[in-house]
Amino acid sequence: MSVEKVIMVAREEFLRKQVAQYLRKKRIDVAECGNIQEAHDFLGKGNFDLMLLDESLPDGSGAEFLVEVNLRPAKPMVVMMGAEGSVDIAVQCMRDGAFDYLIKPFSNEQVEIILRKTEQFAQVLNVNQFLTHQESEDPESEIIGEAEATKQMRKLIRRVAQTDATVLIQGENGTGKELVARAMHRNSTRKDGPFIMLNCAALPENLVESELFGHEKGSFTGATNKREGRFELAHGGTIFLDEISEMSLPLQSKLLRVLQEREFERVGGNRTIKVDVRVVAATNRKLELSVEKKEFREDLYFRLNVVPVHVPPLRDRDGDVPILAEAFSQRYIRKHGMPIKGLTTESMEALKSHNWPGNIRELQNVIERAVILCGEDGYMHPEQLGLSAPPQTGTGDAPTGTIDDSVPSLQPAAAESGATAPAGVVSNGAPTTLAELEQQHILATLAQCEGNRTRTAEVLEINIRTLRNKLNEYKAQGMAID
Repeated sequence: MSVEKVIMVAREEFLRKQVAQYLRKKRIDVAECGNIQEAHDFLGKGNFDLMLLDESLPDGSGAEFLVEVNLRPAKPMVVMMGAEGSVDIAVQCMRDGAFDYLIKPFSNEQVEIILRKTEQFAQVLNVNQFLTHQESEDPESEIIGEAEATKQMRKLIRRVAQTDATVLIQGENGTGKELVARAMHRNSTRKDGPFIMLNCAALPENLVESELFGHEKGSFTGATNKREGRFELAHGGTIFLDEISEMSLPLQSKLLRVLQEREFERVGGNRTIKVDVRVVAATNRKLELSVEKKEFREDLYFRLNVVPVHVPPLRDRDGDVPILAEAFSQRYIRKHGMPIKGLTTESMEALKSHNWPGNIRELQNVIERAVILCGEDGYMHPEQLGLSAPPQTGTGDAPTGTIDDSVPSLQPAAAESGATAPAGVVSNGAPTTLAELEQQHILATLAQCEGNRTRTAEVLEINIRTLRNKLNEYKAQGMAID
């Protein structure tokens, strides 16, 4: 994540002006403070990415203020500033959580180095948060990437999240629209309320109304009890309506009323229920075209499109593929317990040159496949990515490539074992499902361990009983296993 907001807390006015002028030329927002009280006031109004803090200030110790700042839930990274010779103070500040220490006077070049180090460190933290799925005060914690399009999206999320305006998120399949919706909720005044979502395309039309508004007992066949709908459950929070374009026209009319009046009746009921919710909708279609085709109500479109948010496709996020690939690699290495070193340079170049019609979801699937098919040397090679030639256009929802016709670490070993081709594997050796990938991996490991099942289970890090059950399943499929 780039540094966008800096708070400068320094005794000397000339130093504040010098640094602020340099940062503003780089289009970084700067708050200038001459004492701790002014810094308190600015910190109470919003969050900052970086604080430059003088160790000695007119109304107190900067070193003591550092400890206080680090106790804040949304704390900036702090770089202390002090005179030459303050070695003991500098060491103590670093122990108390300072990111770095600048000796006064310092140059603009030194400030630039601090900015780069801060951004690099923030990027590492961002990836770690993504891997561990930690909730954060920062709504952008899981939206990782350094592309300009990604930065602009994070900036828009930060601004829009502070309002109660209805939001329409548009983007191709697999771009992370739900992630954006959750980010808005987490940084809103409603963050302590519920986040309720409904995929309008995942349910039959006759069930969507009941899911949205609830139903009374006996209102239809099978309605044996009263049930609250998603709008009631979202009271005081946010409701996320995914694939809003798939909602039927009659339901669109009812949704329009909720947006206008914030009230509705349950299916089969006559009591008006009022709710306080923020509505965020998403679609992978261009709703303007649906409106032209009379497939979507124009008045509802305008109600939803108060604040439009476009989620860029991965092919337009220059530089983000390596960051995301590394994050996904570490995630799936942990998930599958594979002793893998990482992607080769050639693999990374292949990832960077691919067009990604399935966007982040496709990248995620490709990386998981490569982790499972990793070579004996511990590296993920291009042939294990299974990428086809980059298509020119596309908005697909899933990876389109096929695994190359050779997987060196698996197929020769399997052949030596005398095992027949696993079911579901095409003639070129490419598995088609994760279950088939697992099957091929188990058989290859068994061959490498020369049929020793105990050793195979140890290498795979699974229980010996689990291994036996798997092999019995493969035997039942007609495979020749000793």
